[in-house]
Amino acid sequence: MGRITVALIVSSWVIPMSILVNHIVPEPYMDEIFHVPQAQQYCAGKFKSWDPMITTPPGLYFLSLAYVASLFPGLLFIQPALSFINACSIAVLRSTNGLLAVICSILVHDIVISLKPSLDDRKATLYTVVLALYPLHWFFTFLYYTDVASLAVVLAMYLMCLKKNYLCSALISPYVSCTRGCLVVYEEKGRYYKFCQGHNACLSSRFLLSFSYLRELGVVAVVVRQTNIIWMLFVACIGVLDLIQAKQKHEENLLSVPIDDHFASSRGDSISSNLKRRRSGSAISTVSHSVRGTSLPCLPDNSSGWFSEIWSIILASWHLKWELFVSFSPFLAVLAAFAAFVVWNGSIVLGAKEAHTVSPHFAQLLYYGLVSSCFMAPVHFGTSQAAILARSFWKNRPLSFLLWFLAAVVSLLWVHYFSIAHPYLLADNRHYPFYLWRKIINAHWSTKYLLVPLYVFSWTSIFTLLAKVQKKVWILAYFLASAAVLIPAPLIEFRYYTIPFFFLLLHCHVTNGRVWFLMGFLYTSINIYSMIMFLFRPFHWDHEPGVQRFIW
Repeated sequence: MGRITVALIVSSWVIPMSILVNHIVPEPYMDEIFHVPQAQQYCAGKFKSWDPMITTPPGLYFLSLAYVASLFPGLLFIQPALSFINACSIAVLRSTNGLLAVICSILVHDIVISLKPSLDDRKATLYTVVLALYPLHWFFTFLYYTDVASLAVVLAMYLMCLKKNYLCSALISPYVSCTRGCLVVYEEKGRYYKFCQGHNACLSSRFLLSFSYLRELGVVAVVVRQTNIIWMLFVACIGVLDLIQAKQKHEENLLSVPIDDHFASSRGDSISSNLKRRRSGSAISTVSHSVRGTSLPCLPDNSSGWFSEIWSIILASWHLKWELFVSFSPFLAVLAAFAAFVVWNGSIVLGAKEAHTVSPHFAQLLYYGLVSSCFMAPVHFGTSQAAILARSFWKNRPLSFLLWFLAAVVSLLWVHYFSIAHPYLLADNRHYPFYLWRKIINAHWSTKYLLVPLYVFSWTSIFTLLAKVQKKVWILAYFLASAAVLIPAPLIEFRYYTIPFFFLLLHCHVTNGRVWFLMGFLYTSINIYSMIMFLFRPFHWDHEPGVQRFIW
């Protein structure tokens, strides 16, 4: 089992469901009426043509163009008279997301393996398949939307961050170059000598090379969807933490490296030359001096307080300020270019600016917490999680009571003053959020306030899950990134929750296979229901011709 197994499992539903959707819904639907013609304009070579109603950059269209170009020789063999523009049919364009969904599953599998190296392959496959079934991601695999492409690029960017060899370890071999480890060990006339030469340069070169790849993926992510600039910065923050931890562990490894006698005794030889002793001793002294002289502040463990952890990160970052500046200057360049674009464009969106103005929609963050908890219901609403939260509350009851009270007050203020009912939400009964708003959130004037305890519980449960394995700075960065993406969005769109939800589920300490099976069953049930409603429960509007369908 592994990547191939995951790809085959995901393909087993992507292919037949794509055929079914294209058969029943052969015409562009909803946002496809903008995306499909625009992609076809690009297929025709009209790159200056642009639909003013499209809000996202053209990254998806370029990906589709490359995809169709790779398929064109095969399509030409099947239909000799086929032109390139005709090859960009809606079915082929939709299949772009089908392919990207398979790629997403492979990326998720590799991320799971990187985050949990001790996890056996069967569980890694199970986790990956369950995430691939996540309803918002699963549903839009079969339509020509930007969501799957956006997720794929962000996951690829994050995997690149995880795949770096952060730690340069001491490897014992006849010759170990700087590309394999910072400790250089070589053999001369049957004897071993060791010294550390340029270990910081070695580690820095690895990060510089990896960050250059991350920069390129970050540019692609932003070109697919502009809000991915936030996730690029989030990945960069993770890179800073990993760089600091790698430096610290590397220095600890250097200090704990055995002396030269270990190498000599392992071969039954001894160093007899006083000159060679002096050379070896000098090298070891140099290592010890360089490490002690440039040691970083130690990062505290997960049990430490917020202030001490943040302060240690600040001190370590200041210690590595020039290296961090050089390493992350490509990210700063992308951020500066993005800021310049926003100033020049007058908005973060490309088209339909009046309907997508940035708004302080703080309630959106509360909705995300509750929706995510519902999609992880076997985790958050189980007896074990309730017991953990109750013990934590009782253990720190004065502080916990105060924090819960403050969270409830802030949530009430957000709900009262920053709960936005977008005109699209109120007018379009094709989306499920329309019914959630009408039947639950706005069913009575008091309902939205009665939901506040659920919002507070959801975010408390999320923080508790993440705190089991993640540092507090990581949790803070995740919360701020989610807030930066969701709060400015005036429209309640569950599609916006996909990327933060993937990061959440990938980093939660959920190892119970039964819980994953329950989530898989929940996702499958929701997917079956949503697809039946989409395909087989169409309806009509009196004021507009055409068939209407229920959609997320």
